Amino acid sequence: MSTQRFTRDRRLLTPADFKHVMDGAEFKAHHSHYMLLAKASAHTTDRIGFIIAKKKVKLAVSRNRIKRCVRDTFRLQLPASYALDIVFLAKNALADIPNETLHSDFAKSLQQLHNKISKQLASSL
Repeated sequence: MSTQRFTRDRRLLTPADFKHVMDGAEFKAHHSHYMLLAKASAHTTDRIGFIIAKKKVKLAVSRNRIKRCVRDTFRLQLPASYALDIVFLAKNALADIPNETLHSDFAKSLQQLHNKISKQLASSL
């Protein structure tokens, strides 16, 4: 059951963690409502952090719903053979997306990130 929990070791917690990803993002996945920035991590698992500004998503209820949906999808993903630090960066109109759409779009974006990494690793061999 421990793989079903979203523990502290799966989160970006400190400003230094966010700065590490924001300053040197190696991989990006764009969506019309959000962007994922990723960088290889020294940790053993994927970790995620959120930047959802009040200017982009006005209501706290909406910001919390978005984070809950994204965390749930992230938690249920299959573990990859490489560890990433990922920053979820909100864009406009993210609050208008229904939960089901957000789950499926975020899962596709994660898969897109993992595909980019796989291609880069394959080309470097």
